[in-house]
Amino acid sequence: MVLASFLFCLLGFLLVGVASLVRSRGTTEDYYLASRSVHPVLAGLSAFATNNSGYMFIGVIGFTYTVGLPAIWLMVGWIVGDLAASLAVHRELCRASHRTGELSFAGLISRWTGAEQVLIRRLSALLTVVFLGSYAAAQLSAGGKALHSLFGWNVHSGAVLVAGIVVVYCLAGGLRASIWTDVAQAFVMLFAMGLLLATAIIGLGGPAGAVARLAEIPGYLDWFPSDLRIPGAAGMALFALGWLFAGVSAIGQPHMAVRYMALASPRQLLHTRLWYYSFFTAFYAMATGVGLLARIYLPGLAELDPELALPAMAQGLLPPLGVGLILAGVFAATMSTADSLLLSCSAALTHDLALRPTHSTWLSKGATLLVTALALGIAIVGPQSVFTLVILSWSTLASAFVPLLVVYARGHRPTQAHALLMMLTGPAIALLWRQLGWHEEIYEGMPGILAGLATFYGPWALAALSTRFLSERTPAQRAGEAHEG
Repeated sequence: MVLASFLFCLLGFLLVGVASLVRSRGTTEDYYLASRSVHPVLAGLSAFATNNSGYMFIGVIGFTYTVGLPAIWLMVGWIVGDLAASLAVHRELCRASHRTGELSFAGLISRWTGAEQVLIRRLSALLTVVFLGSYAAAQLSAGGKALHSLFGWNVHSGAVLVAGIVVVYCLAGGLRASIWTDVAQAFVMLFAMGLLLATAIIGLGGPAGAVARLAEIPGYLDWFPSDLRIPGAAGMALFALGWLFAGVSAIGQPHMAVRYMALASPRQLLHTRLWYYSFFTAFYAMATGVGLLARIYLPGLAELDPELALPAMAQGLLPPLGVGLILAGVFAATMSTADSLLLSCSAALTHDLALRPTHSTWLSKGATLLVTALALGIAIVGPQSVFTLVILSWSTLASAFVPLLVVYARGHRPTQAHALLMMLTGPAIALLWRQLGWHEEIYEGMPGILAGLATFYGPWALAALSTRFLSERTPAQRAGEAHEG
């Protein structure tokens, strides 16, 4: 029954994706941006499903299981930062998408200011392929972990299954197939997580009983971690602020940006945000709750792999049909992100790294197959956890792109050399931060983003201050200085 219900849901996702073929226009613009005609409700639900990947079912629940209630700051900071960044950038991003006519995120970045900046295009595309490819591998790995936990299958089987299904419907309908399946997956994800949370709470005698049991674990319901390197209120503030920057990082993710690039008009953003943040907030809150309660139901999992908390908990609490639905939810989250990542990498290969952009949908689909094979290879060989791979890719891309997007959205026009310096400085600082181990207290994207912004606004502010200082001097003072010189 578990396997049957799971396979039934997967078949449904596949059919929805393949059905998008009837709307295909056979162009590369349609393959990568659905002809810029996506309905705002579909865009909002698709952005939700894409953002809340297998990382949410596997990584966040495992992280919450380990650290306890302080994980809530990841949720609060992420959503607040995400909204603030969207309000600051997405309207201008939509306008730039229609103005430039570019099909890829890297192309949009390179032509935002007018004339094409070739080095910006190449560097953006390279970062997209490397880090979104790793991100896609993490999604495939999440599917493998879920199947291994529930059925005892080889851990790589789930990765192969996700890759196979995703590539079939991506080849059929491109971004439109991705968005259509995202919408179906969004409802399955929300229902599956809600079902598990409700069952877990009822099993503990209701909300009061669940809280009482959690309170028995020393320090588990503290608002902030007790082992911060920076003690007191300062350390707590930095811990929360770091995760706000994790939310800000959303605007720098190419696979998220294409959802907004595909809207017919910037006027549709309000409607899109309403659906996106409603589903996002509800789902994230439920995932955090499941992660906390898993510590009660599975106390010995910390010594094994906390990222197996959700599938193991579902197996212990739900009937076979429910377990199949949970597994389908995990795969829905995994596929809804993996397809977007693979399409973004494919666009970067065919339109930004190639010597000449291709207008052949067959070559575009061939690139999608190639990227899928590479991501699957990383998922099978790579030892990293889902949470680590996602955060590393997320923070590096954010450090490269968020500062530039903010600067562009505010109407500034840096030179190509200055923009390249911003794109290299941010990731370098973020990766150094992680190498030093400081990411355990403060999300590495925060110093990365701030470093990129400082690279632009530092010299700009000094120049503005110098100009103001000189303009405030009297003619007599300037004449005296000239005479002394």
